[in-house]
Amino acid sequence: MARLSRRSFMNGAAALIASSVVAAASEASFAEVSSPRRIGVLLGGLSPQSREAQEFRKGLRDAGYIEGRDVVIEWRSAGGDSALAPRLANDLVEHKVEVIVATGTVAAQAAKRATSTIPIVASVVADPVGSGLVASLNHPGGNITGLSNMLADLSAKRLQLLKETIPSVGRVAVLWNPATPWHSEALQNLKRAAASQSVELIELSIQKPEEFGTAMSAVKRTKAEALYVFDDALFLVHRTELVKLASQVRLPAVYGTRDFPDVGGLMSYGANMSDLYRRSAQYVDKILRGAKPGDLPIEQPTVFELVINVKSAAALGLNIPQSILVRADDVIK
Repeated sequence: MARLSRRSFMNGAAALIASSVVAAASEASFAEVSSPRRIGVLLGGLSPQSREAQEFRKGLRDAGYIEGRDVVIEWRSAGGDSALAPRLANDLVEHKVEVIVATGTVAAQAAKRATSTIPIVASVVADPVGSGLVASLNHPGGNITGLSNMLADLSAKRLQLLKETIPSVGRVAVLWNPATPWHSEALQNLKRAAASQSVELIELSIQKPEEFGTAMSAVKRTKAEALYVFDDALFLVHRTELVKLASQVRLPAVYGTRDFPDVGGLMSYGANMSDLYRRSAQYVDKILRGAKPGDLPIEQPTVFELVINVKSAAALGLNIPQSILVRADDVIK
């Protein structure tokens, strides 16, 4: 058997060490390249545990991303307090996220002010052009793209459904938030729709949760026959309290999302929020793969839902017309 010389042994050992160093360096380089992508999500009113937030996660999984391995999500929620949005947006920028998903107009505007370079997916925004987020829907330009939920355009449809459900309604109290950018325009649209349907509107503005009780007392004094609640992060966060107060003054109410009938509200009609959040993840995927947000057209909702809570209707002594029930996407019993 041949003996290994000292020189051969040393040369072999050196080669082994060198190859180990190269391999270690390669592994380190690979780990650096394959580190998770960092996504910031700024929620206007919902929590990271909400159904809609879970749909965003599902959208990422459908696109092939595993949370913790491929992506890390930095969640921030303003909890319905619009004053918090700018600080939270700046915080995401400081955490060097690669893309920001901002849900709602206020959150999207805060993100736009916080950065002109990090891509922004403005999710569920009522009027992206009118609110100054983008130049146009087809060619957003800049660092923003996303999805509109067409809330301002749905005002007339909701009032129509309320009138079909309760034909005798002639006076409707409207809850709106002056701090929400698109509410003023939507209110004007609603006034035009009300005039065409012989409905008198009673406007009640709310900017703080402490004002809910006072507003409902005012509604009772006006002898309103129904309640129309605009979509708003503040109202969404405090939906259980709002629905309870409406029930106490025995007012049937129409809302924008199913979150309200889920906690006892009478009915809702609007874009399917879960669908929009899930589709937001598709925009994130395109951006992480190199697409420029300004080149991605802003999409409109494709799925709308009418939700009726017949248990709440019974408590109010209402008999929901069959013509409404057959059109409902979900009937809560």
